[in-house]
Amino acid sequence: MSYVRYTPDIEVKQPHEDEQIEQIVALMAAANKRAFDQHRHAIRDAHAKQHGTVVGELHIYPNLPEHLAQGIFAKPAVYPVVIRLSSAPGQLRDDKIAAPHGMAVKVIGIEGKKILPDQQNELTQDFLMVSMPVIPFGTVEQYLKMQKVIALQDNAPEQAQLAAAALARGSQKVLSLVGIQHPVLDGLAVRNEHILGQTFHTMAAIRYGDYIAKLSVAPLSAEVKALEGLELDTTDKPSAQRDAVVDFFHQHGATYELRAQLCTDLSTMPVEDGSVLWHEEQSPHQPIAKIVIPAQEAYSPARRVFSDDKLSFNPWHAIPEHQPLGSIMRVRMKAYESSTQFRHQMNVQPRIEPKNIEEVPD
Repeated sequence: MSYVRYTPDIEVKQPHEDEQIEQIVALMAAANKRAFDQHRHAIRDAHAKQHGTVVGELHIYPNLPEHLAQGIFAKPAVYPVVIRLSSAPGQLRDDKIAAPHGMAVKVIGIEGKKILPDQQNELTQDFLMVSMPVIPFGTVEQYLKMQKVIALQDNAPEQAQLAAAALARGSQKVLSLVGIQHPVLDGLAVRNEHILGQTFHTMAAIRYGDYIAKLSVAPLSAEVKALEGLELDTTDKPSAQRDAVVDFFHQHGATYELRAQLCTDLSTMPVEDGSVLWHEEQSPHQPIAKIVIPAQEAYSPARRVFSDDKLSFNPWHAIPEHQPLGSIMRVRMKAYESSTQFRHQMNVQPRIEPKNIEEVPD
């Protein structure tokens, strides 16, 4: 199989991109302020609700072929990781309103040059993933429209949000019967599945050393594979996902497999449109590492504050060999930084990039 080589010219800046990014950042800033006024505490403008934060290890597989032995995966190693589990909206919603979930992985101990100027002395590499293989609005222009829709939905009453999700699930079933995929409905129509049984995706592409890839994380150990597709009962349980995560890690550890899907054809596996699914028939997900998480306390008060108020996760916390690619990732460079600055300033909390795993409280 032949893989597309990375060159800087694979990225093509979109018309009016800069002004659209500024509009997106302004919409997100307004959402941040609304949330702060409501809670008198600043929360993330996306993935605001945490379901648990766990520590573990990233084990990079030995004897990877050349096309997979790239970037931090170039040689076998074991790195500490801290992982934040969340729901995608920028609101602290009741879990009965189903939403995509997030898994943000911060790898610690990565030396060398970083992309962002203020990260040069840091030792971290972040991979941000969501329980959907594509982002419903995959370009800057579409993302701007999505932010306007999100603002309307966030301001809607809870019953209206529940009704919208139910309607989306019904419409999605009808469209799927006739072979039509609708990315907006896919985003709204998710089921309330156990977060630990889900597969997570970077959705947008990243540089993978000499190549281009999307990454995914899938359940590997029997304990989490048993949770795949399991729908949670959220009746009178506003934090059902958090409770499920805490209960699980009180009794079990978990292992997930990290996989890379390399680009083989830019015309059918584009970098600039994150809404286009990269089909496995063209390029399968190939194992590159595993994440091993021992049993632990996943939501102690100290760890909750550390994860929500002191840590920041950003796809641009990266080495050049894993540069985020495409217009959606370029949006995130400005949007995430703006949101992070607001959150740390309003909560009067330092921004911490851990140098070792011992900095993460039990």
